[in-house]
Amino acid sequence: MAKEFYARKAMHKGIEAVELAAGGYYAIVAPSLGSNVLRFRDNEKGMEIFRYSDELTISEFMNSPEIWGLPTLYLPNRLDNGVLRTSDAEYHFPVNESRFKNHLHGFIHKRAHKIKAMGTEGGRAYVTTSFTYDENDFFFNCFPVKFSVEITIELSENGLKHTISLTNKSKKMLPVSIATHTTINAPFVDGGKQENIRLQVPAVKKLQFNKKRWLPNGRQLALNDWDMEYVNGTKCPVLQDICNDMYTAGAVKLDGKDFYGCVMTDTESGKKICYEVDDKYKFWIVWNHEGFMNYFCPEPMTAQVNAPNLDMPREKSGYEELAPKETYTVSQRFFTK
Repeated sequence: MAKEFYARKAMHKGIEAVELAAGGYYAIVAPSLGSNVLRFRDNEKGMEIFRYSDELTISEFMNSPEIWGLPTLYLPNRLDNGVLRTSDAEYHFPVNESRFKNHLHGFIHKRAHKIKAMGTEGGRAYVTTSFTYDENDFFFNCFPVKFSVEITIELSENGLKHTISLTNKSKKMLPVSIATHTTINAPFVDGGKQENIRLQVPAVKKLQFNKKRWLPNGRQLALNDWDMEYVNGTKCPVLQDICNDMYTAGAVKLDGKDFYGCVMTDTESGKKICYEVDDKYKFWIVWNHEGFMNYFCPEPMTAQVNAPNLDMPREKSGYEELAPKETYTVSQRFFTK
């Protein structure tokens, strides 16, 4: 039987979405919800890869868009007291995490994006969306730096590829820190069990946090026994509390070769999610919402938490800036084995 192959508009829970099918994979992308990939399945292997629920309403999703599907974050995680210092300015973001007195996760994942292109070609089904940030956005009062975002989601026999491009449209320097708050379903194999999930992360050095406010203190630590479970691929990422385990990134072995990414395995079936990232993603952070919410998050980040404000070289913090008219592009890929 021929595999389904299409890119088409469809209604999903009352909103316009784009359905993609290629290579045995299926995805639902919601441009109006920050271009979130609401659902990603391997239909042939019976794997529900991203956190998804048929019962979830759009209203419920909008209350916590960071913990469903594949949300893209610009200026992810925490900014100390909402302050963001660039080389030519200082900005003050709203403190939306009151208990820790930080700004959390930026805003592009909460904005409506537009469909720029969609279609099928060369074995791939894709959609490209765009978002322009300017004075028409209410956030512009605290961050008056124009930029545009373009996101392409494509499916093929090689899995799901996610590419984001950020372009500076202003006369000021544009801070760059990008992540996806990747939510992996637990279990991710149809009929599987959570206790059979194992996560392998290419941890090199652990970044130490001030746990009163969950901001890094600048120290990098050698890996202990807990951390080595990630390296060895023996870490169960659910059924225990994992809160902001953050590491500098290296490579793991996949089929005997270096793999710049993380690997998730269902030990009963042997099925795997392979999560490959661009080498611009220099850090991984793992979080699981206290461990009993049927999902976990291995999140690749291009920069450390609070990176613009850290007193350290940019090659260590990962923080970058774009000059006017410059573009920054980064990609990642999910596939199954």
